[in-house]
Amino acid sequence: MRFLAHLGRLLAELASFAWHNKAWWIIPVVLVLLVLAALIATGQVAAPFIYTIF
Repeated sequence: MRFLAHLGRLLAELASFAWHNKAWWIIPVVLVLLVLAALIATGQVAAPFIYTIF
């Protein structure tokens, strides 16, 4: 649970940095990295179930 709080603070800090410094390119980069991390995490969880099917 603490991990999610830290992640939320980190994302808020990145958004604040982008807002104050007009660095709008950071937001899509962070979003793409989060999506890739989610895909990797779900892929690692699903892998054992795929092997049992075949």
